[in-house]
Amino acid sequence: MAGQSMDPRTPVLVGYGQVNQHDDHPGVEPVDLMVAAARAAADPRVLEAVDSVRVVNLLSWRYRDPGLLLAQRLRAQNAATRYTGIGGNVPQSLVNEACLDIQAGRTDALLIAGAETWRTRTRLRASGAKPEWTHQDESVPLAEGADDGVPMAGPAEIRIKLDRPAYVYPMFEQALRIAAGESAEDHLRRIGELWSQFSGVAAKNPHAWSREPLAPHQIWQPSPRNRMISWPYTKLMNSNNMVDQGAALVLMSAGKATYLQIPSERWVFPYAGTDAHDTYAISERAEFYRSPAIRIAGQRAMQLAGVGVDDLDLIDVYSCFPSAVQVAANELGLPAGDPSRPLTVTGGLTFAGGPWNNYVTHSIATMAERLVANPGQRGFITANGGYLTKHSFGVYGTEPPTHEFRWEDVQSEVDREPTRAADVEWSGVGTVESWTTPFNRTGSAEKAFLAVRTPDDSRVLAVISDPAEAEATIRDDIAGGKVQVNTDGTATLL
Repeated sequence: MAGQSMDPRTPVLVGYGQVNQHDDHPGVEPVDLMVAAARAAADPRVLEAVDSVRVVNLLSWRYRDPGLLLAQRLRAQNAATRYTGIGGNVPQSLVNEACLDIQAGRTDALLIAGAETWRTRTRLRASGAKPEWTHQDESVPLAEGADDGVPMAGPAEIRIKLDRPAYVYPMFEQALRIAAGESAEDHLRRIGELWSQFSGVAAKNPHAWSREPLAPHQIWQPSPRNRMISWPYTKLMNSNNMVDQGAALVLMSAGKATYLQIPSERWVFPYAGTDAHDTYAISERAEFYRSPAIRIAGQRAMQLAGVGVDDLDLIDVYSCFPSAVQVAANELGLPAGDPSRPLTVTGGLTFAGGPWNNYVTHSIATMAERLVANPGQRGFITANGGYLTKHSFGVYGTEPPTHEFRWEDVQSEVDREPTRAADVEWSGVGTVESWTTPFNRTGSAEKAFLAVRTPDDSRVLAVISDPAEAEATIRDDIAGGKVQVNTDGTATLL
């Protein structure tokens, strides 16, 4: 494949590096891991040619402009910097933007990086120690983009403290089970099998944080090492953010890659991408087991790349929780649990690692490695932020593209999809649509969050605050059961 024979402005992914910091090393901070990942992605000569550094929002430490620190350490002189808002969709969105910028001539060589040292940060906090990590003083302007973001909860969620992914995703899980007409036991076994397959992929991924393959029952059955977090999810069905991980991607124009003599067998081409979001308010989703944005934007990305589901050899579906994978698989027509084509190349956020917003930088890096090892194959990346809210997609391959990189924002089409009326302060007797039951650390039910349909088929969110009554929501299948909702958002089963 000669770089000269294609449009020199063709965007190409030429570097992809990942690092894990397993040893206890309180001196290692996020920017150190980004530097290490960048050096694993490309040699110093290539990194020094970077003219733009874009860093995925990180939670372990506050830098005023992490991209500036990274550029300085890599000797990328005069590189423009950018810092993103929050969301697991961000890394793929950054690749989509980078490809458009390269194609239009706005940049020649670009570094995308992210890292978290949440494991170290948490351990330091538990011991009462403060990290002695880099502080940028006021002379460093705050990076552009850091405050971009969307509130993850609206009045309906805030009122009952339905305020974290570990509560919301299991509500989506129950909705999937109810829609499929499955018993709780059959459902748990099935998602245990899905996650067991993911753990098997992680076992073969040298970049995965946890490389121990687990049997289904080790995942879905609670145990001292695997406590119930929020029914029906045990700890091993939750994303694992207790990691110290970094990843970096280097994209450039084919002309620049040729000039820098980067071997063409390392080249991976992004063919197409899309971005869209579902309704931000959880309470206004038409159904908890659907995602119009995934269906519309995911299918559009494939169409733009000229591929169908059967043409994809490698797939990584964003996998913070089992419900996220199942909703995406259903919307895109991807068979879940297929032994010949698992829905992850990494092992997912539970096993490969869930470094907050940066997982997809890792999934793209792993996808690139797999594609380069299997020339001619094609890969599909999905990325998800919020509560199955913000979505980004990318199609990749090693064959030179037959068309320029294509991208679309399909939001206007998603916005035409039906939503559901939400009543924040409704009271009366409704019907249980879905629920989840958070547990305390001693293994007892604390409360239960309910999504309730009112007689006019709108939705109200409510909470059972009595632990004894919450316990009943695990023993019994309360789907479709009657519930009394009070004006303060509390509820009682009838």
